[in-house]
Amino acid sequence: MRKIEHIGIAVKDLDVSNALFEKLFGAPAYKQEEVVSEGVMTSFFANGPNKIELLAATNPDSPIAKFLEKKGEGIHHIAFDVADIEAEIVRLKSEGFVVLNEVPKKGADNKLVAFLHPKSTNGVLIELCQEIK
Repeated sequence: MRKIEHIGIAVKDLDVSNALFEKLFGAPAYKQEEVVSEGVMTSFFANGPNKIELLAATNPDSPIAKFLEKKGEGIHHIAFDVADIEAEIVRLKSEGFVVLNEVPKKGADNKLVAFLHPKSTNGVLIELCQEIK
């Protein structure tokens, strides 16, 4: 893992949260994107070298909707940039981590993604991200 790629925050209302984070950072989101396969609409904010991803459910059965119902708004995941997501999945599995999706899938912001189960990472959902070339 090379660096923290972004921090994901689950929100109930993307428009309200976009306005809040725009005030916080003094700049609008640089990208808004729907990930249909995950039932989520995302907004990305940049703050120096750091990024925040806001995630709002687009349907009541999505993972984000379930997260919001169970835990409310707040930090959903920490994403790490990796050079080779497939090799990183193999490495982490060999170290005993529980990988939620062994085959990387297309995520937001031009990334391939895979997730580690929070039960194997001290309660934190970890996302692996590799830039799609």
